[in-house]
Amino acid sequence: MKTPLLTDRRQFLRQARSLSLALPAIGLLAGSVRAAERHGAARFSPVERSFRDLQQAMVRGETTAAALVTAYLERIARSDQAGPEYRSVLAVNPAALDAARALDAERKAGTLRSPLHGIPLLIKDNIETRDPLPTTAGSLALANSFHQTDAPLVARLRAAGVVVLGKANLSEWANFRGNHSISGWSAVGGQTRNAHDRLRNPSGSSAGSAVGTAASFCAAAIGTETDGSILSPASVNGIVGLKPTVGAVSGKGIVPITPRQDTAGPMARSVADAAALFAAMREPGHGPVPGLQQLESARLRGLRIGVLAPAGSSHPGAASVHERVRAALAHEGAVVIDTDPPAGFTSFGDAEYEAMLFEFKAALETYLAGLEPAGVPTRTLASLIGFNRAQAPRELTLFGQEIFEAAAAKGGLDNPAYRKAVAAISEGADAGGLSVLFSKTRAEVLLALSNGPAELIDSVWGDRPDGGWPALASAAAAAGYPSITVPAGFIHGLPIGVTLVARRFADGKLLEAAFALERVLQARRAPVIA
Repeated sequence: MKTPLLTDRRQFLRQARSLSLALPAIGLLAGSVRAAERHGAARFSPVERSFRDLQQAMVRGETTAAALVTAYLERIARSDQAGPEYRSVLAVNPAALDAARALDAERKAGTLRSPLHGIPLLIKDNIETRDPLPTTAGSLALANSFHQTDAPLVARLRAAGVVVLGKANLSEWANFRGNHSISGWSAVGGQTRNAHDRLRNPSGSSAGSAVGTAASFCAAAIGTETDGSILSPASVNGIVGLKPTVGAVSGKGIVPITPRQDTAGPMARSVADAAALFAAMREPGHGPVPGLQQLESARLRGLRIGVLAPAGSSHPGAASVHERVRAALAHEGAVVIDTDPPAGFTSFGDAEYEAMLFEFKAALETYLAGLEPAGVPTRTLASLIGFNRAQAPRELTLFGQEIFEAAAAKGGLDNPAYRKAVAAISEGADAGGLSVLFSKTRAEVLLALSNGPAELIDSVWGDRPDGGWPALASAAAAAGYPSITVPAGFIHGLPIGVTLVARRFADGKLLEAAFALERVLQARRAPVIA
């Protein structure tokens, strides 16, 4: 039985037609699966398989890229779009099977593009692709927003041989629309549900990317983060999420909140797979990314790690997970430096939100101005607000648009209030925050528990305002430092991760530390998918 939070597809189609919106995302799944069935489903199961496993299976002739696409599509049809309805996949790509067949032909001819050759990925639906799918950010206002070219990060991944399997659902407008938003809900995609418990919040805004990866509806996925939108859903769904140094991955072709903090990043079931994706999607000149052999040689012994205790708002069970992680570090010979959060961590939160209101208005209107007017009539934030009011039964039933309205009231980026807010972020998150911690501890990486366990989906109050989210992770997001979460344990059967932060552009060192910690903790557990 469906809950009120799940969008009925037939009802949505009727609503879309009444809006004169062309929504090819709806109904593509059945057609794609039929095409996949004509190709012939392979017996090889891709569930919980790493990139290396998948490549070795293709080398041995046990499967093909086309058979992998088929298997994932069938799994999506059975458990994501029907059955338990996790709703992690907003739309499947009708061109995926043809792309996979072309890559299989290249393999047969002796050409392999990279370790990602033939690997099917989900792309968060605020990232543009040239596939016959709109890039909606979850909003009906962008339901007709098609693109002739890929975002640069997608172009790089495609050149490396990935198959764009489809678009992942997300928190509408990346959780930057209303004060009581529900992570994982969008008007286009409905309510995404936690991979480990369908009644629980998947966290956001990269909810679909996290759930799709955790549930093996794809080999891995790409998410985006402004503050927590990769790390938080990765943590509560029990996967790895990497937020790279801001600027290491191109932000062009991504529906923005703020270019100062926005970045795309990989979401995978292992650090090795996340590293392989990051190596392919990053911009040139941003330092080396360790390959699999280098990662496997990484050790915790001698690594200086500054460790922060769980946030006061964390679940009581977080303390025991924290102690197990700390004990594992010490046992492996890491140099553990217990440290307190610097004073700066308490001073930048309000400034971060204030700055984002200014930046969102400027960045979004610039983005909208570059879209095809025939598909997207809303060209300003004010017009988006008006669109949502006109379509309130579809857009505003569960929560409002107070953040949109606050941003619309802001002035330009030359406003003194904006400059003051940015200065406060720089001081609190960086100069008086992370820089202080790195200097005081002489650590190579910093560590704190990620958020978790997941709360229940709440259609009245929306998301909890904190839920144990570590100030370390927010500081890294605000200051542009790289961060990663890896599975650390469980509380009442629900995953909780641990966050590592490194200095800017030390993404390679961060990945090595995360791989070494992942190997010791071995805390990843596959969800039971109906």
